[in-house]
Amino acid sequence: MRRMIVVGSAVAALALGAAQLAVSGPAAAGADLADPQEVATGLTVPWGLGFLPDGSALVAERNSGRVLRVTPGSAPVTVTTVAGVAATGEAGLLGLAVSPTFAQDNLVYVYFTAASDNRIARFRLDTPQTQQVILSGLAKASIHDGGRIAFGPDGMLYAGVGDAGVTANAQNQQSRNGKILRMRPDGGVPATGNPFAGSLVYSLGHRNPQGLAWDAQGRLYAAEFGQNTWDEVNQIVAGGNYGWPVVEGRSTDTRYRNPIVVWSTAEASPSGAAIDGQTLYVAALRGQRLWSVPLDGAGGAGTPVPLLQGRYGRLRTVERAPDGALWVTTSNRDGRGTPATGDDRILRFPPAGSPSTPPATTPPATTPPATTPPSAAACSLRWTADQWGTGFTANVSVTNLGAARNAWTLTFTFPGNQQVTGAWNATVSQTGAVVTARNASWNGTLATGATATFGLQATYSGTNARPTDFRLDGTACTVS
Repeated sequence: MRRMIVVGSAVAALALGAAQLAVSGPAAAGADLADPQEVATGLTVPWGLGFLPDGSALVAERNSGRVLRVTPGSAPVTVTTVAGVAATGEAGLLGLAVSPTFAQDNLVYVYFTAASDNRIARFRLDTPQTQQVILSGLAKASIHDGGRIAFGPDGMLYAGVGDAGVTANAQNQQSRNGKILRMRPDGGVPATGNPFAGSLVYSLGHRNPQGLAWDAQGRLYAAEFGQNTWDEVNQIVAGGNYGWPVVEGRSTDTRYRNPIVVWSTAEASPSGAAIDGQTLYVAALRGQRLWSVPLDGAGGAGTPVPLLQGRYGRLRTVERAPDGALWVTTSNRDGRGTPATGDDRILRFPPAGSPSTPPATTPPATTPPATTPPSAAACSLRWTADQWGTGFTANVSVTNLGAARNAWTLTFTFPGNQQVTGAWNATVSQTGAVVTARNASWNGTLATGATATFGLQATYSGTNARPTDFRLDGTACTVS
């Protein structure tokens, strides 16, 4: 079937963006791209990257199967070698994700190619030799293996899976290839949120999706390799069909969702993606640049701008560190690049205005100064839980219906024996049945009508009824 391609004003806009910034400079979202620190050198195809609570990073090497721990100012340390990695072509040890509840469960997740399939496994960092496969049976190939994994703000694990060179996989809902998958941390199908009953498939019609990133409103964006003409960034919705192999790039066929950004394959070959504020960064392999894509706050995008063009060769992964720095990995030893001295490297671009080289040991977190509590005000709240066996995650959205505030505290009471084991986007503690959630350092400001969202993971036995007595700074909330 012929692929339908629409070429319009986006091409002119992209050309204008390319002319705006051909060399690196400070990025609008806060990272200083002019003065990087090399935090690791001499690697071979560093692929997946995730951060631990202490600010160090775990990095997956595609060809060796090694997982390395990288700390600025220190030499990388091998944590483990993932058993059964079969590296050939684009296949091998690919994505890596750190559990959002790592402080409680110590878990690290990896996506890799084995002898017969692609699979996802997890291990505890304190016992890395014991590796548990949570998902297997994804078709493998020497190309189009996908491989990026990341935890979403809902606490679920998402995986970009390529079509493994069989284009029909992408439109076959029964195949998990050519898809973005959404699963529980144990690999099971979530009770809610997936569009197809009993299926891990979250979106379909993908060729080789890799970059996965969420904005502050919880919207998912994915970078995807095209074939010969257009690479893409898509805003991903549950059940969305993104057209491959019928469509490459944009089309007028209403059965398929159009990308929000397209590039020629020579400009991009996009792999990793990360969001910092209102900017989506995309690491480009063939394009040998870091794309800066302004997000418009409504799921769309403005004109992309190329950064670091040609300075470091092929760029594989970009991630935002807890301290606001951007980490970028090169991929010049993947068989398609021209290695330079020191390749492959991991570069750290510090937050603007901070020293380029942080202390070797990350200082302990400090408690922000106390603020005057805002006057009592009402709120509305939405509680969405996803449970399995004896555990569950909950996504909590709190909308401020009163005066603006610069800090907030939400309390509620569990009706049963639920026990919080971890949380994200808030500091959560529990005394008996009463749970207290306080804003993180970056989301305390809550204007009138604004919404803050955080999540938690917990255990339970028996029934798992919704909590009661939700109060924002002491005042009762309405709950939906």
